[in-house]
Amino acid sequence: MPMKDGGLTMKLLKADSNKGFFLALDGNYRVIDQITKEDLLRLVRCVLSNDVEFDEYDEEVIKNQAHQVVYKSIYRNLQSLKERRQEFIDESERLYLEDYKRYAEEASQQGALSGHGELLRR
Repeated sequence: MPMKDGGLTMKLLKADSNKGFFLALDGNYRVIDQITKEDLLRLVRCVLSNDVEFDEYDEEVIKNQAHQVVYKSIYRNLQSLKERRQEFIDESERLYLEDYKRYAEEASQQGALSGHGELLRR
C-alpha cells in the first residue's frame, strides 16, 4: 500500500488497464463490477476510520463503460464521505450521546420506581 506523510494510506479505488478496481478484503484489487454490498459497507467503514485515497475518476483511463458507471458513482460517494468525514463522525457521536442520556435517564427512573414498589410492599 502506498505511504503518505509517513503514515499508511490505503488506496481503496484504482484505475488501471482501462478498468476500475476496488480494494477487496483480502488486500487484492478486484474489478469494480464485482463489488458487493458488503464490500461497499467495508469501504465506507475504511473511509470513516482510516487515511484513504482513490484514483480520480477519468473516463480516458477507464475505457470499460460498465466500469465507468460503477466507478464514477462509488468514487463520488466515497470522496464526498471522505470530505465530510469529521462532520459525519461528530453527528454520529452526538446521536449516540443523546441515546445514551435517554437510556441512562430511563434506567434511573425505573430504578426509582422499583424502589417505591419495595416501600409499598412493606
